[in-house]
Amino acid sequence: MVIPFIKAHGAGNDFLLTFVADVDAAADLPAIARAICERHTGMGGDGWMLVDPTRAADRDATIRLFNADGSEPELSGNGTRCAAALLASRGHARTMMRIATGAGVKELRVIDHEKQTWRFEMNMGQPHAAPEHIRYMLPLCAGALEVTIVDVGNPQCVVLSKQFPPPEWRATGAEIERHALFPKRTNVSFVHVRDEHTIEVLFFERGVGETLSSGTGSTGAAAAAILRGLAKNPVRVITGAGDLDFRWTDSAYLTGPAQIVGSGEFFLD
Repeated sequence: MVIPFIKAHGAGNDFLLTFVADVDAAADLPAIARAICERHTGMGGDGWMLVDPTRAADRDATIRLFNADGSEPELSGNGTRCAAALLASRGHARTMMRIATGAGVKELRVIDHEKQTWRFEMNMGQPHAAPEHIRYMLPLCAGALEVTIVDVGNPQCVVLSKQFPPPEWRATGAEIERHALFPKRTNVSFVHVRDEHTIEVLFFERGVGETLSSGTGSTGAAAAAILRGLAKNPVRVITGAGDLDFRWTDSAYLTGPAQIVGSGEFFLD
């Protein structure tokens, strides 16, 4: 089976995108995702996305995302921007774009564009944290850890840390991701507050592991810092591959880049 793809990344969070018409409807999509995203024997990516550019009354396109392990998350902020960049490059886009995701229809606004790079502001929806989850003591193997649990369309568990990077943060992220409190697993962010408008974040994503960046993770991290009274709107989010800008007014908005870097075919054995 031949899988055509376009590769793009949003602040280093990389995705392989395929138009839905180019994939057999009966194919094992999770298996394809695991194979094509493999860093050594595949094309390499944090996720594989199917893009359907068919317009409807409430949307300009629909996407379906699979993580590198074949699981299907509700939403990726960086991934949705990458889909928007692909649509824009193929003439499907407008200044405003509505893309249906597993967490509902998301609206993106083009901020600027140069060659194969677009910058979008994306309406991420309203972050939500139950009062008891703003400061929650999560029991772990090494002892209880204070976290903030936020829903931004997908689950986020945020660890605010004075030491950065925190010691053994990858192992801690892996343990939290599969904690019994999260039956569908969770994304994990480790946050250092530089000042009231700037945070630095490390990401351990559900179904992927360590990533250079995360749109929903950045949204959860910034929202958690604001809910804890450690940051104020707006917030610059510093990631391992560039900065994202967050503001929380009538909704949460995240601004960041999406760059198309290449295309090709994957030969699935």
